[in-house]
Amino acid sequence: MPKFAFLGAGNMASAMVDGLLAKGAVTTSDLTCLGGTGRTAAALSARTGIILAPSLAELATAADTLVVAFKPQQLAGADPHLAELTAGKLVISVLAGKRLARLAQAFPRARAIVWAMPNTPARIGAGMSAWCSLHPLSTNDRATVEMLLSALGQAIEIEEASMDAAAAVSASGPAFLFEFAAALRDGGVAAGLTPEIAKALAVETVLGASRLLARSGTDPEELRRQVTSPKGMTLAGLMRMEARDFRGTLRETVLAAKARSEEMSKDA
Repeated sequence: MPKFAFLGAGNMASAMVDGLLAKGAVTTSDLTCLGGTGRTAAALSARTGIILAPSLAELATAADTLVVAFKPQQLAGADPHLAELTAGKLVISVLAGKRLARLAQAFPRARAIVWAMPNTPARIGAGMSAWCSLHPLSTNDRATVEMLLSALGQAIEIEEASMDAAAAVSASGPAFLFEFAAALRDGGVAAGLTPEIAKALAVETVLGASRLLARSGTDPEELRRQVTSPKGMTLAGLMRMEARDFRGTLRETVLAAKARSEEMSKDA
């Protein structure tokens, strides 16, 4: 059974720990964590029962797989001993904007390096993670990566060149959807609903429509057609969205997120 060491104990590390334990993929003795200040790691250990490492050296020796889950900007100031401590280990990074070549500089003796980008629905096991690896993975390492990411939801392996685009859609996408839900709620308030009722209607509509889209296997355009009657109220709303170039705006939103991801990768 794989053993995981988490360097960083924030929201994403917490989601991974919760997912692994919920699926019964590992036991608490198979998971170790260490945070920068110690407070988040101590809280994660106290809440879940996983091991709190007293030092970086003991964290590294506790597991064969190191999950790097601290803030991306902290990589430049990471302990230089990590290069030696990760020798021969599988390193899985969830640091936004930190490409494989940069990770290879920080972990030059790792046997394998993976860059994964989960999204926030991972907190409830409904995440979508895109991932890539520096070199082809062994069967065992691939199984370990898939075990970790499947604990968060769905996962898809892609080429590194597509990671910025994938992150713009799946990692940033939840924020765009939350903004849409907020706008739908505000529209309901403008139409005369109370904020509470407008929020309930907006949230459940987004949830139900998303489930239908996922389970039906039908293109979104076809589902849109099915709910749109000629000269009906839905068509009136869609025509206003088209007039305001809703699709164009969202396309530019995704491209802006992708461009920022590319900029972040140039930082040390």
